[in-house]
Amino acid sequence: MSSQQYPADSDESADSLGRERLDGTVSGVYDSLRTLARRVVQKRAGQWMLEPTELVHECYLRIADHPQLGHLPRAEFLALAATAIRNVLVDHAREVNAVKRGGAMNRVTLDGQSLIERENVDLLGLEEALTNLSELDERMARVVEMRFFGGLEVREVAEALAISPRVVEHDWELARAWLHRELQKQS
Repeated sequence: MSSQQYPADSDESADSLGRERLDGTVSGVYDSLRTLARRVVQKRAGQWMLEPTELVHECYLRIADHPQLGHLPRAEFLALAATAIRNVLVDHAREVNAVKRGGAMNRVTLDGQSLIERENVDLLGLEEALTNLSELDERMARVVEMRFFGGLEVREVAEALAISPRVVEHDWELARAWLHRELQKQS
């Protein structure tokens, strides 16, 4: 294992994710997930009805069977965690929506470092649009998944996908425009 260190995120809570490899213990994986979930929930405060602890528990249950979970390189773990977070949030939105048949749609604001500036979209609509995007461009959909659902920084996405940060920024911008158009069609 190399001794390379990753620069700290602007978010101080991301420091524990700055190791090249995860601590292979259950508590090490759980702590890394907790840090990531806290970061994601803070960026989207008040938009989802799950608390960071609930999100962590659900994500851990979904990834716990991964054969090399405790030994994944940091970038692969972040990508896996972003997918798990997306799946947990979408499943939760579906459950809420099923209860009220559309009356309790989870609305998410995509502002700041977002897909669509100052606009609300429903999580299920975003999931449908992302699924369609993945059919056209899998990498672009992964960039959105990691940035939006995983709360990852550009450099973290670049590392996970083994592409340059410039390509991540380009894909992010194109995906935002494409998703904006798709979500407008749904309205």
